[in-house]
Amino acid sequence: MKRMHLHVSVDDLNKSINFYNTLFGEKPTVVKPDYAKWMLEDPLVNFAISQRGAKVGLDHVGIQVDSDDALSEMKARFDSAELGVLTQENTTCCYAKSDKHWVQDPSGIAWETYHTLDSAPTFSASVLNDADSHAASACCAPPMQQVQFLSRRNKSQ
Repeated sequence: MKRMHLHVSVDDLNKSINFYNTLFGEKPTVVKPDYAKWMLEDPLVNFAISQRGAKVGLDHVGIQVDSDDALSEMKARFDSAELGVLTQENTTCCYAKSDKHWVQDPSGIAWETYHTLDSAPTFSASVLNDADSHAASACCAPPMQQVQFLSRRNKSQ
């Protein structure tokens, strides 16, 4: 099974939680001081919001899969689109440990495909509990310059 993933950066987490509770007709499955996530069955979507230092609005989109085989299939699709693919294995992001692959679409939107392995006590493993660090405050999408570099390198080979 594949599930659409949408992550939105918000100004006011509590107001946004109340809005999305009403919109979806259910409460989030995960709530943290800076993050909330709804694992919806109708529509089938993993919808997350956070206050992680990113510009307010759509942060990134993705496709969550439930097996290593499905993740390999999605990576093959990313590869066949001839985009630079950034792979992260056993990474911690959004209070979960996952294997994932990132690309950037032609308009610059970050896309990920990932398989969640376990929950995690922290938002990100890159920098823990450092409120002054940009890495601690930003969401888990890699710097798009890194993905753009991979894309340019793939096209020149």
